[in-house]
Amino acid sequence: MPAGAFSYPVKKPQQTRWFGFLLLPEFTLLAFSAALDPLRIANQLAQKPLYGWLVLSEDGAAVSSSSGIDISVHAPLDELKPDTYLFACSGNNGTKVASDGVLGHVRRHVRFGGKVGGICTGAATLARAGLLGGKRFTLHWENQPGFNEEFPDLPPTAHRFEQDGTLLTCGGGAAATEMMIAVIAQDYGEDFAIAVSDMCLNGPEIARRSEQRSSIAKAISSRNPRVLAVLRAMYDNIETPLTLESLAETAGISRRQIERQFKLLLGEAPAQTYRNIRLDRARTLLMETNLSVMEVSIAAGFNSDGVFSRHFKARYGESPYGHRGRSKSKKNQS
Repeated sequence: MPAGAFSYPVKKPQQTRWFGFLLLPEFTLLAFSAALDPLRIANQLAQKPLYGWLVLSEDGAAVSSSSGIDISVHAPLDELKPDTYLFACSGNNGTKVASDGVLGHVRRHVRFGGKVGGICTGAATLARAGLLGGKRFTLHWENQPGFNEEFPDLPPTAHRFEQDGTLLTCGGGAAATEMMIAVIAQDYGEDFAIAVSDMCLNGPEIARRSEQRSSIAKAISSRNPRVLAVLRAMYDNIETPLTLESLAETAGISRRQIERQFKLLLGEAPAQTYRNIRLDRARTLLMETNLSVMEVSIAAGFNSDGVFSRHFKARYGESPYGHRGRSKSKKNQS
């Protein structure tokens, strides 16, 4: 293995620990590479094969990522060995993309003693395989609303990554790096893991970072606690929207003050902000679930299909029916 300018000897290396990365169609390239590269860096620093990896697909053919880049693999899924830890890697459409054959392979792997995890939306494949009951897990925040509709009895956490026994899941992106550095810390100690983290420019703090999403305060460049309280209440009450009076009461100020603060900080009325939050949720459900447009409308807090369609078209330039049809057509062509 090539040596770098910096090294970190490991005095008592364990037997090489193997990971398998199952690439599913339209997987997220960033999440996959962010999980794999800490393993490579660990080997480089130690100048020993601490970790090995196989990149897999269902049939051994290259897989196209969500960015349209095809990635070659080492082997088909049926060559997976029981002692290899298998990560399911997917992106948008994670609740649908794994075939029945893939689900069967994953179940057999676990039945014969194999361990599994999920990267980005990989947890959705594990859920479809029936492997998440009673487990603590996560997946990318953007895909959680659609997942919740498909699996209402399997609530994911909002954390960047989770470990429940041998089950490892993360929301993708930088969280995949954080998850693998946590694995390295368990295997070879915190000091070595910090060295790997520094090489990833991930910083020396390797403790689990909590929420996936940046705080709402950062999103609006504000630290106004009253506006933040209203925004949190909006995100927490989508299917049954609160009145502006109730939202104002949550923040402990008047409706007029809320309206003034939203106009000042966000440049729009609170009702418009709330509607857009609900429309964003609806768009996610249209893309990621098989719910009817009417069911999506209700789940996003609209009691009229006509009102929902009008606001959806105003925000996205097409009706919810047209959006769903275009999404299905795109999937059929891919």
